[in-house]
Amino acid sequence: MWTSLTDGSGEVVVATTRPETMLGDTGVCVNPNDPRYTSIVGKTVTLPLVGREIPVVADDYAEMDFGTGCVKMTPAHDPNDFEVGLRHNLPVIRVMDDYGRINAEGGAYEGLDRYEAREKIVADLEAQGYLVKVEEYSHNVGTCYRCHNDVEPIVSDQWFVKMKPLAQEAIRVVQEGQTKFVPERFSKTYLNWMENVRDWCISRQLWWGHQIPAWTCDDCGHITVSREDPQVCEKCGSRHIQRDPDVLDTWFSSALWPFSTLGWPENTEDLRRYYPTDVLVTGYDIIFFWVSRMIFSGCAHTGQTPFHTVLIHGLVRDDKGRKMSKSLGNGIDPLEMIDRFGCDALRLNMIMGNSPGNDMRFYVERTEAMRNFANKLWNASRYVLMNLEEDGAYPLPERERLTIADKWVLSKLNTLISEVTENLEKYELGVAVQKVYDFVWDTYCDWYIELTKARLYSDDPAKKETALGVLVYVLDQTLRLLHPFMPFITEEIWQSLPHEGPALIVASWPVYDPALAFPTEEGHMESVMNAIRSIRNRRAEMNVPPSKKAALYVLAANPQVFAEGEGFIQRLAYADKVTLIDAEPENLDGMVCCATADAKLYIPLGDLVDVAKELERVDKELEKARKNLNSLEGKLSNEKFVSRAPEAVVSAEREKAEKARTLIAQLEQSRQALAALTN
Repeated sequence: MWTSLTDGSGEVVVATTRPETMLGDTGVCVNPNDPRYTSIVGKTVTLPLVGREIPVVADDYAEMDFGTGCVKMTPAHDPNDFEVGLRHNLPVIRVMDDYGRINAEGGAYEGLDRYEAREKIVADLEAQGYLVKVEEYSHNVGTCYRCHNDVEPIVSDQWFVKMKPLAQEAIRVVQEGQTKFVPERFSKTYLNWMENVRDWCISRQLWWGHQIPAWTCDDCGHITVSREDPQVCEKCGSRHIQRDPDVLDTWFSSALWPFSTLGWPENTEDLRRYYPTDVLVTGYDIIFFWVSRMIFSGCAHTGQTPFHTVLIHGLVRDDKGRKMSKSLGNGIDPLEMIDRFGCDALRLNMIMGNSPGNDMRFYVERTEAMRNFANKLWNASRYVLMNLEEDGAYPLPERERLTIADKWVLSKLNTLISEVTENLEKYELGVAVQKVYDFVWDTYCDWYIELTKARLYSDDPAKKETALGVLVYVLDQTLRLLHPFMPFITEEIWQSLPHEGPALIVASWPVYDPALAFPTEEGHMESVMNAIRSIRNRRAEMNVPPSKKAALYVLAANPQVFAEGEGFIQRLAYADKVTLIDAEPENLDGMVCCATADAKLYIPLGDLVDVAKELERVDKELEKARKNLNSLEGKLSNEKFVSRAPEAVVSAEREKAEKARTLIAQLEQSRQALAALTN
């Protein structure tokens, strides 16, 4: 719509998406750097339909390249206009009541619903020649998430907390390190907000909450604020007093949580013992709403910051990285996940791989994987428990009774205890639980349990007792490390183990023990394990089943290491005999060789495969590979294909040809070795 300057020197055009609010316009804003309007700043215009004379003000809020560059100011019905109005002393005229109807300030439109008024105002502007044009425009409108009606901004009387004095102390305790943020970068977010804080509106027009302790006198208008419900006005003594119907902002009430729950304002034993608290764990999205308010409230009411550390975690998003919301329908019901996979699995999924301050995506499949880990732990524990005698004691064996495998697992556990403790002290929860997870799955279940089976099933009670003592000790210590992350399954298993104390949740935390550090034996066992892995991988490549035993010759720089691990190698590398040698076999043609950093391992090929059948298989593979190479080379030798096909396609064909040549070379080498065995 257009409006004319009061002095008749021209006119300006303004746009609005809420025509009904023009009834409360008290100014027109232009950018001070806009050359089109420099000459009219300070003049007044006449508001159409209302006839009110309103000033033209210059403020950076107006954008020169948006619309006409002129913006109508309605301080009572727009928060941004309200701020501009404060800067330029514009009157605040509210033209709607609490029900969205035009009030007496709306003149001829009084009593109309806001949307009815909108249509009539547009029609009247057009009829009187003020309407320039109407066009479609998409913009964000705040709506109620329950009833979906548009939320109408209006100016109203509210209760505020003056923030500048409170902010000073809250800034100081963070700057001086009395309260630290983890990660530290979030302290900058906190300080930036506190240094630019505005007065805090603490009143809400809701049906629930802590009602504001203020009573207004109907006779003299005085407001009485009191901890106890007053019976009379403290100024005039009138009994005609009414309590303020508003309630306190939720964050005002929750800001009192660290100390009000401990009996404050009374100097209770709980308050003296537990305040200040230790660590607050919360999301970065409520640093402004909750963290900052707890800090300045604690400082103001108790003289102390409420916690020494604020651990900030990220938000849990869906598998596409979107924030979970009702409107998108992409939320995850934790109770459903617990029913499907268990509470411990859900907890572990939330922590595993997570890092402070960073968002994470939720994948149902990961929760299922964590359930599988819980099953692995449960089955490993059952294996240990079924070998224990009822009411038996299984202390950690003396050092001289330990095997190289026992010392290896104890040394690995000792290192794990040290690292996990350090990670937790640094609030690296995701890193800590990943290390425990890997130890349980790989070190304890996949390796150590397998390494103990020969002793558990032997006729030597001393060997069995030693193995069980280490199995129980390592399981007990591991359950303690895992308990903060998976409390239910670990407590259940621990109660079945020989133990002291009522519950795992109050058991002592594992401590690094220098007497259980065996770096030399740990290294030796790793050499044996690498040899076992190398042999098993090579057998898998050749499709040799575990039931097929083979002789094994070991050439090592330190034969004693492999002598100690001979029994483990024989059992886990499927060898019928292990022989330590001091030189390479004279005839390598009939040998399969595996190499590690510490040894070379030789297996007679004839022990692994049926030479005649393997030759037949290799010949078929060779024929197939050669045909494939001929086809590829024929295509690449076709000049039309090479010149016309996309470069990516040609490159892919060349790569296939190179792989085919490599395969043929390997097959020919295998055939040559097999043929040597038949001669």
